[in-house]
Amino acid sequence: MARFPGAACISLGSRTRAIGNAAKSQIVTNVRNTIHGFKKLHGRSFDDPIVQTERIRIPYELQKMPNGSAGIKVRYLEEERPFAIEQVTGMLLAKLKETSENALKKPVADCVISIPSFFTDAERRSVMAAAQVAGLNCLRLMNETTAVALAYGIYKQDLPPLDEKPRNVVFIDMGHSAYQVSLCAFNKGKLKVLATTFDPYLGGRNFDEALVDYFCDEFKTKYKINVKENARALLRLYQECEKLKKLMSANASDLPLNIECFMNDLDVSSKMNRAQFEQLCVSLFARVEPPLKAVLEQANLQREDISSIEIVGGATRIPAVKEQITKFFLKDISTTLNADEAVARGCALQCAILSPAFKVREFSITDIVPYSITLRWKTSFEDGTGSGECEVFCKNHPAPFSKVITFHKKEPFELEAFYTNLHEVPYPDPRIGSFTIQNVFPQSDGDSAKVKVKVRINIHGIFSVASASVIEKQNIEGDHIDGPMETETSFKDESKDDVDKMQVDQEEGHQKCHAEHTPEEEIDHTGAKTKSALSDKQDRLNQTIKKGKVKSIDLPIQSSLCRQLGQDLLNSYIENEGKMIMQDKLEKERNDAKNAVEEYVYDFRDKLGTVYEKFVTQEDLNKLSAVLEDTENWLYEEGEDQPKQVYVDRLQELKKYGQPIQMRYMEHEERPKALTDLGKKIQLVMKVIEAYRNKDERYDHLDPAEMEKIEKYINEAMSWLNSKMNIQNKLSLTQDPVVKVSEIVAKSKELDNFCNPIIYKPKPKVEVAEDNAKANNEHNGQMDGQSGTETKPDTTKDSSQHTKSSGEMEVD
Repeated sequence: MARFPGAACISLGSRTRAIGNAAKSQIVTNVRNTIHGFKKLHGRSFDDPIVQTERIRIPYELQKMPNGSAGIKVRYLEEERPFAIEQVTGMLLAKLKETSENALKKPVADCVISIPSFFTDAERRSVMAAAQVAGLNCLRLMNETTAVALAYGIYKQDLPPLDEKPRNVVFIDMGHSAYQVSLCAFNKGKLKVLATTFDPYLGGRNFDEALVDYFCDEFKTKYKINVKENARALLRLYQECEKLKKLMSANASDLPLNIECFMNDLDVSSKMNRAQFEQLCVSLFARVEPPLKAVLEQANLQREDISSIEIVGGATRIPAVKEQITKFFLKDISTTLNADEAVARGCALQCAILSPAFKVREFSITDIVPYSITLRWKTSFEDGTGSGECEVFCKNHPAPFSKVITFHKKEPFELEAFYTNLHEVPYPDPRIGSFTIQNVFPQSDGDSAKVKVKVRINIHGIFSVASASVIEKQNIEGDHIDGPMETETSFKDESKDDVDKMQVDQEEGHQKCHAEHTPEEEIDHTGAKTKSALSDKQDRLNQTIKKGKVKSIDLPIQSSLCRQLGQDLLNSYIENEGKMIMQDKLEKERNDAKNAVEEYVYDFRDKLGTVYEKFVTQEDLNKLSAVLEDTENWLYEEGEDQPKQVYVDRLQELKKYGQPIQMRYMEHEERPKALTDLGKKIQLVMKVIEAYRNKDERYDHLDPAEMEKIEKYINEAMSWLNSKMNIQNKLSLTQDPVVKVSEIVAKSKELDNFCNPIIYKPKPKVEVAEDNAKANNEHNGQMDGQSGTETKPDTTKDSSQHTKSSGEMEVD
């Protein structure tokens, strides 16, 4: 699962990439090559007004790509390189994939990605392409407010039953750069989005900009500096204003703004309080209410019908924003959802629902179409008009959903899909795409062919012409027909097949839903609803029985989508991302090797003056100190940028000097314990030998020959230990040990293996007399498994019962 945050950061350097928090720390130091705020660039051309507006705001350079889309120009691997927006988002998603795999310790392939509810088809397809670049299979593009609603509703145990009035909840999300409102109806196990409204150009960054503009004007007057001419200074001011905004949310008093060495070596300072801030942003706060009003109007609900108002997103923490929301709904707002994690949590839950690997509570989700969609086509000259059109999906229509449209055509025709009301869509081009229905010919009698076209809003909220088929009449009497004749049974099968297909369409959005709730309609080319698919099939079946046979033939469809990324280009993006991942991996290994050398130098130098001091001669100390100092100087001069193998070789060279000293120290520290353990084991065996000599009954069963071997082995072990320790005690700490801890441990293990099987040999069991066994049997019953080995089986009743239980009978 992945939330697509508006404030995501990617920083590209001369050798590697930094993504996330690591990149955010480089916004000021690597201004031109740190990419952020690129979410709004998806699926847009370079000449798009929104792109040109964003271009003024961002410090990095935008470039027109060969296909006309907006790209980002940065310096990476010591060369200027343009990256498509799909590549940039692919980098972010690939990092999220890597993070997830490291946490789960298993590969990650599937995901659910959240997007703003106002994204158009072109923007949604662009995000889908970015997921492919990252090597992810996107199970669903989920509207952010819908993800929040799922995170809210799936854990609720007190939702009304399906046959009762639903609970209406408003979800308000004001994040970094957009403001979205969604009204949802909840029943037990069911979520239905009723309406969604938005302001795509209102978010936390607008409040930051208001503060930045205020302080830029103040500093221009107070310090005679133009902050907007210096990109680095402007970014620092943005960061400080964001901090100040957050502080004012919790504090109404005057708060200071201080930035050292801000610009031209000047330290700047100012102050601001919440009242000033609210006065500064009056026009922004006025934009909070209209989407709230619109969402109620679109859902045909009143304020009294709303059960709860849930807010998420960082900008909803601003007190004036909360006040506007409370004032409109005339009730308190709820902050039970985590403002930062609610969307990501909803995506995770949706991913679990769609994945067969998890068992999740059944919860159906019905989303909506944000904009009305119309189909246009050219009509024949006989109709007297040049073109016809039909609105196939109205605004706030349930989704996913399929519709079947019937056309009467004699030749191939083209359908053009576009957004009906361009003023409602935050996108300059109303076109979605054009779809050519091919292989359409007149019927054998010269009549127009009956063509059924299925259009669909899929689980990602993307429009498509899913399929097209021609209904071809065939006469029973007349010309010979080569193809197989349709029968009544085959019509029934066809009807059933269509039901199945419709059910699949429904299941994309509603898990485990029944066929009778299939979201599919059949309409004619005027837009009027016709009979249901099943009843229409039955009518055609009746006509077939009377007049003849028909068959349905699938037709090929050629699609041309607006701002669709070509497959060849997408493949090149995927290949480039793989290369960059490999480059990052190699660079990490190189840095790790370099850091290992640096760490060894500092660590060993420190220990030479402390724990290793007694284990090195003065001559070796001087020599090693010089080597360490030379290595340190080398690291910060010609060794600053070397291949990985050079650092590996350098570390091995240092260890040749350091390992003998380290070994002497470790041997000295661990030797006493190893000697103590061996000594204890020798003493234990000697005590057993002494007890054996004194005829101790615990050991009188041991074999004399084996005990003689043990005594000889122990004497040899003591002799070995004494001789080694005598030599070792004569050596100084700066000399290599004559006996290593590993040898002592091996000797101790050898002693255990040789002596323990003999000295811990169990005593043999004492034989029980036969008459005692009988007496015990008569008195206590048969003793299971405790009689002597030579005791004969008794023929008493007890014994007979015992033998019977084993499946045999013994007769005297």
